[in-house]
Amino acid sequence: MSAQREGTFYVHTTGSRPRLVVSADGRGVVSHAGSRLLADLADATGLTRAFSEALRRLRPRGTGHDPGRIAVDLAVMLADGGEAIADLTLLRDQPEVFGPVASTPTAWRLLAGIDPAALKALRAARAAAREIAWLQAGETRHGIPAAQAGGRELPGLVLDIDATLVTCHSEKENAAPTYKRGFGYHPLLCFLDNTGEALAGVLRPGNAAANTAADHIAVLDAALAQIPDAHRHGTEILVRADSAGSAKAFLAHIRALRSRGIHASFSVGWSITEPVRRAIRHLPDRVWHPALEQDGSLRDGAEVAELTGLVNLPGLPEGTRIIVRRERPHPGAQLSLFDLDEGMRHQILLTDTPHGQGSLQLLEVRHRAHARVEDRIRCGKTTGFGRFPSRHFAINTAWLELSLTAIDLLAWTQALLLEGELATAEPKKLRYRVLHAAARITRGARRLHLRIAATWPWRHDLAHAFTRLQALPRPVT
Repeated sequence: MSAQREGTFYVHTTGSRPRLVVSADGRGVVSHAGSRLLADLADATGLTRAFSEALRRLRPRGTGHDPGRIAVDLAVMLADGGEAIADLTLLRDQPEVFGPVASTPTAWRLLAGIDPAALKALRAARAAAREIAWLQAGETRHGIPAAQAGGRELPGLVLDIDATLVTCHSEKENAAPTYKRGFGYHPLLCFLDNTGEALAGVLRPGNAAANTAADHIAVLDAALAQIPDAHRHGTEILVRADSAGSAKAFLAHIRALRSRGIHASFSVGWSITEPVRRAIRHLPDRVWHPALEQDGSLRDGAEVAELTGLVNLPGLPEGTRIIVRRERPHPGAQLSLFDLDEGMRHQILLTDTPHGQGSLQLLEVRHRAHARVEDRIRCGKTTGFGRFPSRHFAINTAWLELSLTAIDLLAWTQALLLEGELATAEPKKLRYRVLHAAARITRGARRLHLRIAATWPWRHDLAHAFTRLQALPRPVT
């Protein structure tokens, strides 16, 4: 029960909780104090300055908010868990922490003004900031971490490409019925498995085909443009995708990257055709080897074998290998008639990794780690691209780019500023423990002090993150 008197609420309880008097007149109290970390990191990596240069022509004459700063504030808001442009209110109503923040109409006008040229400039700005963030990781930590599979570190960089469906609950430009009988968009995305960064994304109508080679090529090229030159040309790059990425034109494009000095290889799924079924049936038991779990232990009831040379798949790049995995189906698994007949579930992958660069089991478990991209997408939908704000496709395309920026800010925060469990936590946990921390603003010695609650369990993690942020080497302006 509660009673109200002159704006004050008296909360009475019948349990063991203490009696509270609730009022809405607090001063010097701020919420989401940890999100200031994201805003400062955008400055430290040069992202704010790069966005300002990219969007300079969108700045109104005379006074007004810096368009680049508005874009960064939108990205911070999305990283913090905001879902709509109006959620900028949280930052705007705390000027002592976040400074001047644009109004909702001003943010709308910015998004509406981002045309293809401005979008291209934003992507170039993201790439410039990423290069600085990676240099900072090399100087303050141990550089870009290696991707993991089968209990081992994978060489180089691993790019995961996958599409997802985003439901639209109202009419939006280019929204269309999906193959799952929904309605909305069908964006195609590329994540870096090493760090969880969102390298690139293309917003597509809901009826866009899953296996369109042109879209995969566009996303891959955009993702490669995000990788700093020293890594793009001096590092092995593995491109993973499910069977939607097995279009022969896409695989040929990956192979052709080598002529540009990019040592790229592929690991993609493949559909089980009749020639593949015949080859599987003729495999002797002695060629099957135990499959591995992601920690390197043996996977119970699963085996792998090689079909290279037993199946003729014309049009594939020279040196393509065909690997099959079979496993006892788990309850609820979707099985084909072939699987039902054989009593095992089968999956096929294609890779151009040559013999001698990893065992058959490692190549298979390496490909199976592509499933991590589904977690990246699930978290990305809580970081902006799970809900698009406008009826206009161009605005939603800009929103997707800022959502990818928000995902990068979270990834850089974890790579540069956090340790232990928080360095690998999903956004939901990171927001609950760090970003949404409450604090109090005090003044002393001509300075503002952000005082995190002394009883907050993760106060030291947040305070240490701010300390590491101050110690980051800054780009030369």
